[in-house]
Amino acid sequence: MTIETQAPTREKSRIFITGSCEGLPELWDALGRHGEIELVGRSEHVREGAGALTGGHLQAVLHATRSSALPADELAAIREYSQAPIVLLASGESSALLEEALDADVADVLLLPQLTENVVFAIRKASHSGRRAQNGRPQGTGRVVTVFSPKGGTGKTVMATNLSTSFAKFAGKRTLLLDLDLQFGDAAIMLGIEPDKTIQDLVTAPGELDPEKLAGYTCRHSSGLDVLPAPIRPEDAELVTEAKLARLMEVAKESYELIVVDTSPFFHGPMLATLDQTDDLLLLCGLDVPTIKNVRLSLQTLELLSFPPERIRVVLNRANSNVGMKRGEVEAALEAKVRFEVPSDRAVPLAVNRSNPAVLSDPKSDFARALREMAKSLLPAPAANDTKRRFLGRSS
Repeated sequence: MTIETQAPTREKSRIFITGSCEGLPELWDALGRHGEIELVGRSEHVREGAGALTGGHLQAVLHATRSSALPADELAAIREYSQAPIVLLASGESSALLEEALDADVADVLLLPQLTENVVFAIRKASHSGRRAQNGRPQGTGRVVTVFSPKGGTGKTVMATNLSTSFAKFAGKRTLLLDLDLQFGDAAIMLGIEPDKTIQDLVTAPGELDPEKLAGYTCRHSSGLDVLPAPIRPEDAELVTEAKLARLMEVAKESYELIVVDTSPFFHGPMLATLDQTDDLLLLCGLDVPTIKNVRLSLQTLELLSFPPERIRVVLNRANSNVGMKRGEVEAALEAKVRFEVPSDRAVPLAVNRSNPAVLSDPKSDFARALREMAKSLLPAPAANDTKRRFLGRSS
């Protein structure tokens, strides 16, 4: 039997459109047919749309203008009713408008005509940037470490399971491993866990999500690590929506000192929601041209999403492989520094097949030592000093 799977469906972005300009009717029709957009309504004058603009339910407001200057009064009128990010639409050449918008309360400026996908991307980018600005740093004190690679087979889940185990076992930190490879997550099986409940069960359960409820759906590993596994069936991935995941991350940060997130290899809704609360993004790269190309594209996408570059840590996995490429060549291709190197090690496939992380099954291996050092570096500075002796003591 063949099962066809797709990337999880994104939640629709609710938008309202005000103003008018050339090309707006065509864009309205195109957005109305787009599966990721919900058009709440449209009004030429801002105050006519007051009822639809209020309530905090919009992901973005699109305001169209025929003026070559910034429509400051109209933007101020929108702000009377909504704090949603504003994307400004204009037609023709509007270089002056672009310059003025840089200093104004505008998330983006798009000149029409424009490809529909470009407009949709700008809406999603504005929505996530706006959410970060409104929420500030999350209320909980837990630190989120997200492990990501735009290409499968780079060792993402191995990295996430060993890193989270190191935090729990050697640093003594309350740690949660969150498997957000929602269709084909393998974190549980790599840890030898057969879960009774998964993230899908948690987010679809009735009632408000709080720390006590979260605790009832996690699995405990022998290292002291808590794990929230991916759904068992790929088709259940779409039940884990961005809104539910955002709430889950907030609760997890209240309950744990560290949350390690294993991800799928694309920028879909759950990944974008995770980025909103990520403190350290481990971007895995290998010594092969296809992976390097995809990592470079990922860095460009992260820039478009306004993700803080100082939170990105490029990790060169299997760094000692003799494949005719060196670290310097990778850095030159990426135009970014490699922060961590992790060696290829026979201990890793052996540990995977035994469902026991290499940092536990072979703590003297080169891979295990590299992962423990990485874990120490990712701890907040005071905690890193306090736990240094414990890390070094367990490694010998």
